[in-house]
Amino acid sequence: MTAQQETRPHAAAKPVRWAADAVATMREGARVRLDYSAQSLWRVDRMIEEIRREGPPYAAVETVLRGFGAYAGEVVVRQTGAEWWASGGDHWIRTPDGRLWDPLDEARRCFAGQGSLRLLCRDATASG
Repeated sequence: MTAQQETRPHAAAKPVRWAADAVATMREGARVRLDYSAQSLWRVDRMIEEIRREGPPYAAVETVLRGFGAYAGEVVVRQTGAEWWASGGDHWIRTPDGRLWDPLDEARRCFAGQGSLRLLCRDATASG
């Protein structure tokens, strides 16, 4: 366990795992390398768009979308020093300027054709 993992709040445990699972799945299954950079979110948005075009029911892709949202959240956390927060089973991030972001919901919005993880990251990393 690294020092960063030891000091992360308990609320980060699930999203960090979901993000790591998404990275591993994309690397092994789709041969896509996700490196926790803002630029990698272009690929994630495109992957969600491809899934949406195939037309699966939401229930069939819910776990994948959760992983992509957690991955986007981890990108913001690593770039800004944000923290994961959790309440009632929901997870979101709070950037150092106090703003709250819901990357898991943004992934669901992407699947509905109305969101962008790349733009969420851009907005969350811009100074508030």
